[in-house]
Amino acid sequence: MPAVGSSGRPGVAPAPAARPSSPVRQIAEVSLETATARPTGVSELDRVLGGGLVPGVVVLLAGEPGVGKSTLLLEVAARRARDGATVLYVTGEESAGQVRLRAERTGGLAPHLFLSATGDLEEVAAHVEAVDPELLVVDSVQTVGTATADGTPGGVSQVRTVTTALVALAKQRDLPIVLIGHVTKDGAVAGPRTLEHLVDVVLSFEGERHSPLRLVRGLKNRFGATDEVGCFEMNDAGIAEVTDPSGLFTGGLDHPVAGQALTVAMEGKRPMMAEVQALIAHRSGDTPARRVVSDLDSGRVAKIIAVLQERCRLRLHDKDVFVATVGGMKLREPSADLAVAIAIASAFHNQAVRSGLVAIGEVGLGGEVRRVVALERRLAEAGRLGIDRAIVPPGEVRTPQGLHAASAQDLLGGLQLTGLIAGHPQDL
Repeated sequence: MPAVGSSGRPGVAPAPAARPSSPVRQIAEVSLETATARPTGVSELDRVLGGGLVPGVVVLLAGEPGVGKSTLLLEVAARRARDGATVLYVTGEESAGQVRLRAERTGGLAPHLFLSATGDLEEVAAHVEAVDPELLVVDSVQTVGTATADGTPGGVSQVRTVTTALVALAKQRDLPIVLIGHVTKDGAVAGPRTLEHLVDVVLSFEGERHSPLRLVRGLKNRFGATDEVGCFEMNDAGIAEVTDPSGLFTGGLDHPVAGQALTVAMEGKRPMMAEVQALIAHRSGDTPARRVVSDLDSGRVAKIIAVLQERCRLRLHDKDVFVATVGGMKLREPSADLAVAIAIASAFHNQAVRSGLVAIGEVGLGGEVRRVVALERRLAEAGRLGIDRAIVPPGEVRTPQGLHAASAQDLLGGLQLTGLIAGHPQDL
């Protein structure tokens, strides 16, 4: 009778067991030494990363062209190199001379910073073997190609193959790699959807061309939270960290004007003071009344205008209404509703609200003012900046020393607290 192997087929000997590439250990015995985050030297970026770059991590930094991705990562590379780390910066977007010029302008020349202008994956791997860097920056993943995949660099197959190879290289050498990626017109990361799944961290680098403000948000992070935001400011010397960003989004705190209101928004875990401005103008001729909104949710602003008309009797149907934020701050959360309403009412009456006043709360269709998340943290930020009065939703709330908070049951009561509408349910 023929022998039967473990494969279940007669006469076939069992295949030898494959040698494991890594030993099996109890989880408590695994060393944390190779999983400790190392600071990049840019504290605002470290905030989003969860402390820094973990050995072997692959980070994708995505953003629109011209937003400053290359400038930011060249700054990171230079700071790590100045701290004594060997850094390799690979660019397929620019020539080596162009990167050198930008490094001179931004103060990014460092003795341990190596540069290669190549778009060939095999050359990148050879440079890593020769230089043995402690950090690799690739600008960008869409410009690196390989002969082992079909298509041209930037294509779906090429991007997937290149990213897979770089991830394997990072894990093999415990080498942190930061990839720059492009985004599509609708803001999604360009390339195959698997790109975001292959990497460990996905960061979004946001900013408007007309504004110096830049924000780094965490979209995915296997080693930390995704609710942190890093703030930067573009200037003639490159890019600078903004550790206290509230001042970028407010103006005229000591000299209020009609149509101005302050609120505190949450960017992740970070409270930021923001200023809303409104302007009311008579419409011209028989043209429909216009609603022009910048950096706010136009749907929410339209709802607030409707509530002001129906619940507070403000005649806005025949007026052009313009609403915007200061400094390019984007306010999408409902907590800004009350400040938007106060700014519009202030512009309508051509009457400024008192200085040192902040308004925080969501406005419902019935005119009610609703509570928002992290209210006490928002008030603490307002108090730190010298705000001494606040209009908040009803309910108990702890306030910092020197700040008095008055609650408004509804929008009408909130406007009465500001003095924009007759009636004072409670003194501010």
